[in-house]
Amino acid sequence: MNGTRMLFFIRRHMMIMALVLIWGLMAALTRGIFIAPGNLSNLFLQTVTVGIAACGMTLIIVAGHIDLSVGSVAGFTGAVAAVLQVRYGWNTSFAIAGALFAGLLIGVWHGYWIALRRVPAFIVTLASMLAFRGAILGVTGGATVSPLASSFKSLGTDYVPPVPGAVIAVVVVVLCLVFSFRARLFALSAAALGFFAILLANEGIPYSVLLLLFIVILFEFISRRTVFGRHIYAIGGNCEAARLSGVNVRAREMLLFPLFGVIVAVSGVVMTARLNAATTSAGVNMELDAIAACVIGGTSLMGGEGSITGAIIGALIMSSLDNGMSLMNLDITYQYVIKGLILMLAVWADISTRRAR
Repeated sequence: MNGTRMLFFIRRHMMIMALVLIWGLMAALTRGIFIAPGNLSNLFLQTVTVGIAACGMTLIIVAGHIDLSVGSVAGFTGAVAAVLQVRYGWNTSFAIAGALFAGLLIGVWHGYWIALRRVPAFIVTLASMLAFRGAILGVTGGATVSPLASSFKSLGTDYVPPVPGAVIAVVVVVLCLVFSFRARLFALSAAALGFFAILLANEGIPYSVLLLLFIVILFEFISRRTVFGRHIYAIGGNCEAARLSGVNVRAREMLLFPLFGVIVAVSGVVMTARLNAATTSAGVNMELDAIAACVIGGTSLMGGEGSITGAIIGALIMSSLDNGMSLMNLDITYQYVIKGLILMLAVWADISTRRAR
């Protein structure tokens, strides 16, 4: 294997190796508690909300933008769903639809200023971060809104029944085996088998984890197999070259931000369902976790490069650190320091490997 291929191999698998290393270290430091099925199942649940947001954030960063409003928008849309159900009596389906529509409108608002008026995304979303944090207080009246209907709460806390869950696991593993055989990525089927084995050894497959898997597959398809996805990568790689090649940059960005708004709303709904309440502090710092997940997973802040699966691995790394350090009763001061240093190392590794090309 020559130097170039070795560098490509390291870049492609670095975060997977880092995740395995972190799991091994946490297992040793917690005397096996970390890798117990119950804890790993809880870890996957903890990853869902940030993972969903990270799927959309990946495309935002790939396009050369950033979104600082994720936490506030997720908290706001989750509050909208809770208020519609608790105070206005809407059923679960309509309450969730209302939240998703709110996310769509927010995305259109962002797209208007960023794509059409050419205001930097950093400024637009920073303004929204502040505005929608205030909007949460306005919608909820500064109070916790609860409890939610059991059908709503089940989205964040309940599990697929054992038999359907086992069938889903078998189907997914078989599909992974077929894909692995064609692409020679045999680790994929092993990872899928291990993943479902852990979940089924506990209480089963959570509905929210199943939703995350669906979104990952959908966004992986959009980013890799559609014209829209290829245009987003082209815009992030070289916006002027993409424009000269015939890509309607404004139209693509005008579509990207509403799409992201809906995904953030989904994340907010799941977060609210898991808490069984809408709170005024919901989503605080969530945007930082989503951005960190993308960067740690290999998405370049320079634009034009990144993957959905990488972002999910990054989200798992962040959640694993939180979970493991909590099990170790590590002081919160050191938890923040360690997470910050790991984020810095991830960015440094990205820049270093790019320069080595």
